[in-house]
Amino acid sequence: MALSQIGLVGLAVMGQNLSLNIAEKGFPISVFNRSYEKTEAAVARAQKEGLSDKLRGYKDVKDFVESLEKPRRVILLVQAGAPVDATVDNLCKYMEPGDIIIDGGNEWYENTERRKAKVEALGLRYMGMGVSGGEEGARRGPSMMPGGTAEAYKYIEPIVTKVAAQVDDGPCVMYIGDGGAGNYVKMVHNGIEYGDMQLISEAYDVLHVLGGLSNDEIAAVFAEWNQGELQSFLIEISAIIAAKKDEDGSSLVDKIVDKTGAKGTGKWTVQQAAELSVAAPTITASLDGRYMSALKDQRVSASKVFGDLGLKAPAAAAGVDKKQLIADVRAALYCSKICSYAQGMNIIKAKSEEKEWGVDLGGLARIWKAKSEKKEWGVDLGGLARIWKGGCIIRAGFLDRIKQAYQRDSNLPSLLVDPPFAKDLAERDAAWRRVVALAVTNGVPAPGMMASLSYFDTYRRERLPANLVQAQRDRFGSRTYQRTTAHCLRNCAP
Repeated sequence: MALSQIGLVGLAVMGQNLSLNIAEKGFPISVFNRSYEKTEAAVARAQKEGLSDKLRGYKDVKDFVESLEKPRRVILLVQAGAPVDATVDNLCKYMEPGDIIIDGGNEWYENTERRKAKVEALGLRYMGMGVSGGEEGARRGPSMMPGGTAEAYKYIEPIVTKVAAQVDDGPCVMYIGDGGAGNYVKMVHNGIEYGDMQLISEAYDVLHVLGGLSNDEIAAVFAEWNQGELQSFLIEISAIIAAKKDEDGSSLVDKIVDKTGAKGTGKWTVQQAAELSVAAPTITASLDGRYMSALKDQRVSASKVFGDLGLKAPAAAAGVDKKQLIADVRAALYCSKICSYAQGMNIIKAKSEEKEWGVDLGGLARIWKAKSEKKEWGVDLGGLARIWKGGCIIRAGFLDRIKQAYQRDSNLPSLLVDPPFAKDLAERDAAWRRVVALAVTNGVPAPGMMASLSYFDTYRRERLPANLVQAQRDRFGSRTYQRTTAHCLRNCAP
């Protein structure tokens, strides 16, 4: 029997769909799952889809490993943490020097670096590869962010460039860099995704509650927005969701409990922002929004408490011009989205600088080079914008403009000051403020938009009241302060 070109372990939704994608692209693949029932299901589905000649399932891990051509390449799509460690240990019993393990899950980047060091001691090679796009992306073409052993990438490149989503300027995959670079970039991608989803939900809420738009009207608005500067996968599916009917003909979205789950990558992104001293208020607000949504019982009780005190639930605002409100919310969403992406890119940039990973912010070509014995991630933010254009959850038309921004200036300190983006923000400033003011005045929470506007106002202000804060720190803690004029350090202590 001919050997398979690649193997995959972990046949839940993502694993099964990615394995079928690989098979469909013409690459013979072997699959394995700890519970054989899922292996059988994958094999049965491959047969149903006419791919049985390209996909083979195995019950024994030794047989699975021996079915692969050398150097063996095995993608893992199992639950992060201990299950990955157990799977790696099991594979290492049968894999040989030169073989490659690729973790495609949402793993903490330091775990990837730890495992990389462990398997390299055995002569194996290890990669951490972010995979975005959900079930549909895995099957039809995801965005892929491989990082880890540089030498190993050339052995998976012919496969991943075919399997990844394809856009006008190439496949949505590029080698990110050494160590845990691939997992780290995927983590921040998910943080940006949190921000995007929160901002769209706030736009929906303002239009629905304060504008009095029906779900059908909002679906039409979102569909129109998806033809312009807000074109994205998330806007597209939000239009579909708003239009979706339940069995009785009513809107399904109104019957979904208002509690949002979170798996951890958003939290990791916020934690990293704090550790790196990078302001990321939009992403943070989106995480807080999920935590607040989980307090459903408390919110129901609080609504009654304050309702009895005269603070009623928000309702349609009097005298609102629907057409103007729709235009204003569109502008506010776009401006807030720019802030969210700017924060995410700055986190990646700061981490790369901290670890001396050698970030290249411009151009399509990824630049990676080793400096003495130090690790270096050649993270090309322009390239990241390109590979996020297709397949992934945050794919959006305006990522082309982000790519162009970093091509114009590889040392760009923030997307906010890229001339075209700065012009967009200035032109939409008044509309952005009208939406935030309307929400605040009428008691509709819009934490993402509010945080984005404050971030924008803070960033563009030459002088902040931080002078008083520093003086307070000095007064109670002798922290000292710097004068605006050329004097020695002084303090406020008596």
